[in-house]
This record gives sequence, structure tokens and C-alpha cells, in this order.
Amino acid sequence: MINVKKSSSSSNRRNFLIGSGIMGSVLLLPYGLKSEGSGPQPDQDNESLYLIGPRNGYSPQIGTLLSTMTMMRAWVVNEVRNLSMEELDFQIDEESNSIGAMLLHLAATERYYQLNTFDELSWGSWSDEISSKWDTAMDLGLKARDIIKGHDIEYYLSILEEVRESTKKGFAKRDDSWLFKSENFFGNQPTNNYCKWFHVCEHESNHNGQIKFIKKRIRV
Repeated sequence: MINVKKSSSSSNRRNFLIGSGIMGSVLLLPYGLKSEGSGPQPDQDNESLYLIGPRNGYSPQIGTLLSTMTMMRAWVVNEVRNLSMEELDFQIDEESNSIGAMLLHLAATERYYQLNTFDELSWGSWSDEISSKWDTAMDLGLKARDIIKGHDIEYYLSILEEVRESTKKGFAKRDDSWLFKSENFFGNQPTNNYCKWFHVCEHESNHNGQIKFIKKRIRV
């Protein structure tokens, strides 16, 4: 049986869940910087989690972006890999999201940015089939709280991995110039693909902070 560790007020908890998050450390090459002739380059053969930089099979800046996303994903997986189904389904209150729902939300977010940046689809213009599969997890809220439950951790991790593999394949087909392709997006402001995919990573960092908070409020 899961019990909730008491904190000062449910209102504070709710506000924290909405606004909390820890920005993951990133090292991104400045806009327009070319790797050629800019001094010694990182060893692309070294795939250490904590060496942010180019990766074999990807253009330099895309590889650097992917290495940042890989590090962030490893941190999330480390937080959740040993959670039980009961812990994954746990909600602090009737307006909060479970850890399981947030994991599926991360997969949905990444899938939609694939469609927007790889397939160049306007946001929300994808098929009804895709929307029916991902919208609930993307939107979270009451429907997600009712539906997303009863799964073990392997269910969530396998979906996250499947979506990430698609991202990696999409990145491998593109070069650094694609990262700087832009359209009006966030706040109807010029936004390039680099910013969009950085947001995917930053968004995951934000939910990782929420996951850590929820874990501290649970005891079995």
C-alpha cells in the first residue's frame, strides 16, 4: 500500500508540479558555428554518457544535440527503472499526473516533434489515427489520469525507446543545415529545428524534476 508523505499544503504541491523542473546541463554549439577549422574536435568514437559532443553517424551539431538528449534520457530512466506498477500509477491528488502518464507524455511529445520537423507537418495536422494514439498522453489531464494506468515499467520504457530510435534514424538522415531551418512557431516567433529539439530535451528535464518530487512523496 502506498501512503503519501505529508507536506505543508496541497496547493503548494500542485503549484510545484506545474512549475518544477531542473534544466539539464547542455553544451550546444553557437548558431552558425562550423566545426571545420575550429580547433581540436571531440573524439567521436568515445560514446561516454558525460562527454557531450559529436557522435559517429551524425553531423557534428546533430550528434551533439543527440548526446545531450541521450544523457537526459539516461537520467530519467535511472529514476524510474525500479518503480512498481503501483508507484507508476500513484497520484498525489486528483489533479496531478502519475509518473507513468508523464513517461508516456514524453514519448508523445517526441513523436509529435518528429512529425513536425521530419515530416514538416503543421502542428496538429497529423492523421486521426496518430491523434487517437498519442493525444491523450500528450494532453494529460483527466482523461489521461483515467486511462494511463495498469502498466509495468517495461511498457513505458519500450515505448520511449521505440520513439527514440525513430528520432535517431531521422537525425541520421539530416545535416546541420537542417537544424537551422526555421518557421514561426513558439509564440509565432521564428523558431528553428535546433530550438524545437532542444525543447524536447528541456521538457524531459522538467518532467524529470516532477518525477523526483513525486518519488519523495511516496513510501510503501
